[in-house]
Amino acid sequence: MSIFSFSRRSLFFFLLCILAGSAAYWYYQQPTATYSDLVYGNGRLEATEVDVATKIAGRLSSIEVQEGDDLQVKQKIAEIEATELQAQLRAAEAQVQQALENTQEVIAGVASAESQYNLARITLARSDKLMSKNFISKDQLDQDRSALQVAQAGLTAARTRVKAANAAVATAKANAEVLQSTLQDTTLTAPIAGRVLYRLAEPGEVLAAGGKVVTLLDLNDVTMSVYLSAAEAGQVTLGAPAHIMLDALADPVPAKVVYVAPRAQFTPKEVETRNEREKLMFRIKVRVDPAWLATHATLAKPGMPGVAYIKLSADTDWPAQLPVR
Repeated sequence: MSIFSFSRRSLFFFLLCILAGSAAYWYYQQPTATYSDLVYGNGRLEATEVDVATKIAGRLSSIEVQEGDDLQVKQKIAEIEATELQAQLRAAEAQVQQALENTQEVIAGVASAESQYNLARITLARSDKLMSKNFISKDQLDQDRSALQVAQAGLTAARTRVKAANAAVATAKANAEVLQSTLQDTTLTAPIAGRVLYRLAEPGEVLAAGGKVVTLLDLNDVTMSVYLSAAEAGQVTLGAPAHIMLDALADPVPAKVVYVAPRAQFTPKEVETRNEREKLMFRIKVRVDPAWLATHATLAKPGMPGVAYIKLSADTDWPAQLPVR
């Protein structure tokens, strides 16, 4: 081996040592991030699912939404055929009108009964005076007294018929209101502002009461569940600030803790933990800030994987760089 070859190898080794030393010096001179105030876990974004179903049985005449559509509250989703209900409603409204007319008749009967009663009362009073002067017989007085009793009974019966007629009107109106409400139920509208996740029925299908038509995602209620060990979960409090780092987004998503499981449970298989999948973990749920969702609704999609970082103290600042999980 020549001296020249040995010198080249020595020089190469010397340069390599210098580079390694420089890298080590640069690494140790960087500011050390402290993560003692953070706990974190992997999870996926979830959104509340709301099923829109029929309250009555019937055939779907139309569906006006598609999967992926963003809906507003009370926006029309589907229509159920209502021909039979409309006929029943017209019949019920006719019964209401008939009951009202019957009420007018019995009210007129009360006026007639009151007139007869007043006449019988005046006649009896006149007969009492005539009887005191022996101008009429006792039989005539008894007849007038009996006529007053009959008139009074007739008036009582007439007033009772008015109450019954009013009750009939109320019943007929209630039946019409029930049918009107049922008729309104033939139009299905969005109970929340959300996105159509599934379209579960098609026009022409006959659905039973409770049949599902679409499933909506409530994009104003987006959460992520993570699993932490007992030592970590014991330090987490409700309302604690959190950040969610999604694989698809560069910036953290603001959130806060809304649920801490009161007891441990087995970790789902699809969740990985730092400690080689500890068997018993506590589920922690963090909810994305609604204000952030209002301006980034199209960015945070349910199912996106990521890491939820939870700050144990509200008095400390977030580190400049979050740990990689």
